[in-house]
Amino acid sequence: MKLRKSTTAAPRKLAGMRLIRGGEFRMGAEGFYEDERPVRSVRVGDFWIDEAPVTNAQFARFVDATGYVTFAEYPPDPALYPDMPLEMARAGSLVFNPPAGAGEAIINAETAPTWWSFVFGADWRHPLGPDSNLDGLADHPVVHMVAADAEAYAHWAGKALPTEAEWEYAARGGLDGTTYAWGEDFEPEGRSMAKTWQGEFPWRNGAPAGLERTAPVRSYPANGFGLYDMIGNTWEWTADWYLGRQSAASPCCGGSRSPEAMSVDPAAPSIGIPRRVAKGGSHLCAPSYCRRYRPAARWAQPIDTSTSHMGFRCIARR
Repeated sequence: MKLRKSTTAAPRKLAGMRLIRGGEFRMGAEGFYEDERPVRSVRVGDFWIDEAPVTNAQFARFVDATGYVTFAEYPPDPALYPDMPLEMARAGSLVFNPPAGAGEAIINAETAPTWWSFVFGADWRHPLGPDSNLDGLADHPVVHMVAADAEAYAHWAGKALPTEAEWEYAARGGLDGTTYAWGEDFEPEGRSMAKTWQGEFPWRNGAPAGLERTAPVRSYPANGFGLYDMIGNTWEWTADWYLGRQSAASPCCGGSRSPEAMSVDPAAPSIGIPRRVAKGGSHLCAPSYCRRYRPAARWAQPIDTSTSHMGFRCIARR
């Protein structure tokens, strides 16, 4: 079933963006994760959206023009994290570090994953830590972004972050109610349609050398709206606060944009860290662990947490 779209005349084309004609669609999914339910009818207006996630080269131009310093480049303030050991008050970010072998890769949904490490000196310029760099990664999506970093770039570019509903509508590419952004088969005729985990998660990575983590944007087929990497590669921030299970009466967006209604990170309830909705999954999503490589899937990301698989793209409502 195709989405119903409006027929307003097209404005001038914005460089590197696609015009998405608004319409009504079925948002959410049944049969996967609780917070994607229920499926409900949602309407969005017209908007432009970046064809691909913001890349390292694009973010570098922003930093060169403004001198912006990302969240991961600042040491955390111990006053804001009363239970944090003082030796952890150093700049850094979370980096995926796969275990050495299958014997160490027991996946237990009730315990914290052991394949993430807080690495001092990890940030967007040094994605794996202080001894790494961006050589050969100019056209890869920028990572180690928190919501404030994404919003700062968007403001500089005269854009904004999408709502969850706008993001999901765009990711569906004109297909209404399908499981994946390209239809019902995860790998139609054996073809990989997005940058997701290849191999056995988290210990065996079967991706080609140099592509074990992110891939250059536009490496996989565009969806029906001409958008790349809406699924996989990196998670993408949205403007919406995370609220958990959705309401069938949600009027225009997948979550609330009101901070008064936001949820907080359950790992630090006393600190009260609010969470935003992230969408799209990443290169770490795998059938055995994280089936969030779907338009309806969502993730509650604390706004103070940067990781080696968090990026973003922007929209313009004009």
